[in-house]
Amino acid sequence: MGTRWVRVSVKLDRSKLVKWDDLAMSGVIECTEDVIKKAAQALKDGNLVAFPTETVYGLGAEATNERAVSRIYSVKGRPIDHPLIIHVSSINLLKEWARAIPDYALELAQRFWPGPMTLILTRSNLAKNFITGSQESVGIRVPAQPIARQLLLEFEKLGGQGIAAPSANRFGAVSPTTASDVEKELGNFLSRNDQILDGGQCLIGLESTIIDCTNPKPVILRPGAVTSEMISNLVGADLGSNENKVKTSGLLELHYSPKAKVLLGKTVNPGDGFIALASIRTPKGAHRLASPSDVEGYARELYIALRSADRQGINTIVVIPPEGTGLAEAIRDRLLKAAGR
Repeated sequence: MGTRWVRVSVKLDRSKLVKWDDLAMSGVIECTEDVIKKAAQALKDGNLVAFPTETVYGLGAEATNERAVSRIYSVKGRPIDHPLIIHVSSINLLKEWARAIPDYALELAQRFWPGPMTLILTRSNLAKNFITGSQESVGIRVPAQPIARQLLLEFEKLGGQGIAAPSANRFGAVSPTTASDVEKELGNFLSRNDQILDGGQCLIGLESTIIDCTNPKPVILRPGAVTSEMISNLVGADLGSNENKVKTSGLLELHYSPKAKVLLGKTVNPGDGFIALASIRTPKGAHRLASPSDVEGYARELYIALRSADRQGINTIVVIPPEGTGLAEAIRDRLLKAAGR
């Protein structure tokens, strides 16, 4: 494979979801500062670095380096017109990448960054077509995970202006929530000077909420841990609809998909995989893949369970999605995509 394998462990309290603005201070990075500095230099030299965020692992490249960004598309097998999300260290860099930023977008950024939220905004001249998929909008995010934040800070010290980073998996597949999943899926596609930073299991386990802020009202394009209730309560308005047909990550009908067939709420046959809350009993003959005790645990364990089914050679996974609003909506969204519905 030729991949430089870097292991970094982070101690995080996963017993509950913490406030996003506190998350950056809630972890202790058990690696030398030199390790992250070398990863930042690798990015500046045009290489790829896979790194943990609080949502899923990302595959990063310098966002202003067209050649490096093109390698993301190649490694992932991603269509070149599919836009990427730019990761920066703070809200102060928002105006470098976007213009005509509405007041409600600034409110969202001030409240939920650092955190699991991506804002789609009208792009500045810095955001080129190879990042935006030739759209006039660009996605920006400030992650909260300690390794991601330190990597961004070190990269910016070297003159970097942002890291383009989709999820670190082959296009359309299940997003990775551990470094070992990144290595197993992408290791054969990475070069000798690329790196993988190991930050343990991701705290949330589902991709960021994506909000289109190019409209008079915010529009949720992809649900996540920053929920519709949280957004509408903050901006004091109902949410709009995706009338502009903005293209972004996670909007395909079939996405986040394991090799196994995913069925929602169907009859379980012997030999099928089974995912449901712990309060729901395992059907006779089924292979229990996950039994989370609550919705947060469901989100955190879902992708690990889907990948486990593939490793075990299970052909069909029957899933009973959680009910309710908030994070449960995001879980159902991913399951519908995984099932191709």
